Amino acid sequence: MPQPEVEEKEEPLDPAMERIRRKMVLLQLVSGGILFVCFMAVLAAIVYKISQRPADGPATVATSGSFTVPSDQPLKATAALPTGFAIDNVSMSGSQLVFLGQLNGSRKVFVFDIVLGRIVADVTIATGP
Repeated sequence: MPQPEVEEKEEPLDPAMERIRRKMVLLQLVSGGILFVCFMAVLAAIVYKISQRPADGPATVATSGSFTVPSDQPLKATAALPTGFAIDNVSMSGSQLVFLGQLNGSRKVFVFDIVLGRIVADVTIATGP
């Protein structure tokens, strides 16, 4: 029983097709090299970030506007509003709290600055001409 040839002989490519094949092989090698370099750069960046992480350093501080808040405890402040002041509304902007309410029958606004720790404005609201 005759055995067929396992390997068939390929005909050589014409010169134009051989140049195109070589260019494609070169393009694949260059693209693979660039991809490898990029992969190594990403891997190096990851290793760098992991190695630069602080080891249980001091507590971080959160900043909001012009004041900082320690991460391990809340910021403490006391707004000393006048006795008899009835609060109707409170709002906050940056580091300032605005208290709107009534004191002895007149409408008042008190602005408390957290950074300074004191009332920075006492406004009486007058109605009518």
